Amino acid sequence: MGLLNLLGLGAKPDNLSEFVAKNAVIVDVRTAEEFASGHIEGSRNIPLDSIAAKVSEIKKWNQPVIVCCRSGMRSSQAASLLKQNDIEVMNGGGWQNLQRRL
Repeated sequence: MGLLNLLGLGAKPDNLSEFVAKNAVIVDVRTAEEFASGHIEGSRNIPLDSIAAKVSEIKKWNQPVIVCCRSGMRSSQAASLLKQNDIEVMNGGGWQNLQRRL
Protein backbone atom coordinates (compact mmCIF):
# COMPACT_ATOMS: atom_id res chain seq x y z
CA MET A 1 0.00 0.00 0.00
CA GLY A 2 1.44 3.37 -1.02
CA LEU A 3 1.81 6.44 1.11
CA LEU A 4 -1.09 8.20 -0.63
CA ASN A 5 -3.39 5.27 0.15
CA LEU A 6 -2.26 5.27 3.78
CA LEU A 7 -3.16 8.95 3.98
CA GLY A 8 -6.50 8.29 2.31
CA LEU A 9 -5.56 10.35 -0.75
CA GLY A 10 -4.97 7.66 -3.35
CA ALA A 11 -7.72 6.27 -5.52
CA LYS A 12 -8.50 2.62 -5.06
CA PRO A 13 -7.71 0.66 -8.23
CA ASP A 14 -11.35 -0.43 -8.54
CA ASN A 15 -12.76 3.01 -7.75
CA LEU A 16 -13.20 3.98 -11.41
CA SER A 17 -15.08 0.80 -12.26
CA GLU A 18 -17.33 1.33 -9.23
CA PHE A 19 -18.17 4.86 -10.37
CA VAL A 20 -18.81 3.70 -13.95
CA ALA A 21 -21.07 0.92 -12.66
CA LYS A 22 -23.07 3.59 -10.77
CA ASN A 23 -23.61 5.48 -14.05
CA ALA A 24 -21.31 8.34 -13.05
CA VAL A 25 -21.35 11.57 -15.04
CA ILE A 26 -17.99 12.66 -16.42
CA VAL A 27 -17.45 16.39 -15.98
CA ASP A 28 -14.54 18.00 -17.83
CA VAL A 29 -13.51 21.16 -15.98
CA ARG A 30 -11.30 22.61 -18.72
CA THR A 31 -12.25 25.77 -20.60
CA ALA A 32 -14.80 25.55 -23.41
CA GLU A 33 -11.99 26.06 -25.94
CA GLU A 34 -9.95 23.18 -24.49
CA PHE A 35 -13.05 20.97 -24.38
CA ALA A 36 -13.82 21.78 -28.04
CA SER A 37 -10.33 20.64 -29.05
CA GLY A 38 -11.01 17.12 -27.72
CA HIS A 39 -12.90 15.41 -24.90
CA ILE A 40 -14.39 12.13 -23.71
CA GLU A 41 -17.53 11.34 -25.65
CA GLY A 42 -20.61 11.99 -23.52
CA SER A 43 -18.76 14.11 -20.97
CA ARG A 44 -20.14 17.45 -19.84
CA ASN A 45 -18.09 20.63 -19.85
CA ILE A 46 -18.31 22.76 -16.72
CA PRO A 47 -15.18 24.92 -16.48
CA LEU A 48 -13.56 25.06 -13.06
CA ASP A 49 -14.23 28.77 -12.67
CA SER A 50 -17.99 28.17 -12.92
CA ILE A 51 -18.35 24.83 -11.12
CA ALA A 52 -19.17 26.40 -7.73
CA ALA A 53 -22.18 28.10 -9.30
CA LYS A 54 -23.35 24.76 -10.72
CA VAL A 55 -23.28 22.72 -7.49
CA SER A 56 -27.05 22.73 -7.03
CA GLU A 57 -27.54 21.64 -10.65
CA ILE A 58 -24.97 18.85 -10.24
CA LYS A 59 -26.70 17.67 -7.04
CA LYS A 60 -29.97 17.36 -8.98
CA TRP A 61 -28.37 14.79 -11.28
CA ASN A 62 -28.34 12.45 -8.27
CA GLN A 63 -25.39 10.56 -9.76
CA PRO A 64 -21.73 10.19 -8.85
CA VAL A 65 -19.34 12.47 -10.73
CA ILE A 66 -15.92 11.83 -12.25
CA VAL A 67 -14.07 15.08 -12.88
CA CYS A 68 -11.22 15.45 -15.36
CA CYS A 69 -9.12 18.18 -16.94
CA ARG A 70 -5.81 18.35 -18.81
CA SER A 71 -3.42 17.15 -16.11
CA GLY A 72 -5.43 16.50 -12.96
CA MET A 73 -4.76 19.77 -11.14
CA ARG A 74 -8.03 21.56 -11.92
CA SER A 75 -10.02 18.36 -11.52
CA SER A 76 -8.49 17.92 -8.07
CA GLN A 77 -9.77 21.37 -7.09
CA ALA A 78 -13.20 20.58 -8.56
CA ALA A 79 -13.35 17.23 -6.75
CA SER A 80 -12.54 18.91 -3.45
CA LEU A 81 -15.28 21.51 -3.95
CA LEU A 82 -17.88 18.92 -4.94
CA LYS A 83 -16.94 16.65 -2.04
CA GLN A 84 -17.38 19.58 0.38
CA ASN A 85 -20.90 19.88 -1.02
CA ASP A 86 -21.71 16.21 -0.34
CA ILE A 87 -21.46 15.07 -3.96
CA GLU A 88 -20.01 11.62 -4.54
CA VAL A 89 -16.99 12.45 -6.69
CA MET A 90 -13.65 11.12 -7.83
CA ASN A 91 -10.79 12.87 -9.56
CA GLY A 92 -10.29 11.15 -12.90
CA GLY A 93 -7.16 13.20 -13.60
CA GLY A 94 -6.19 14.06 -17.14
CA TRP A 95 -8.97 13.44 -19.64
CA GLN A 96 -6.82 11.50 -22.12
CA ASN A 97 -5.56 9.15 -19.44
CA LEU A 98 -9.10 8.73 -18.10
CA GLN A 99 -10.36 7.97 -21.59
CA ARG A 100 -7.79 5.16 -21.91
CA ARG A 101 -8.89 3.71 -18.56
CA LEU A 102 -12.61 3.70 -19.37
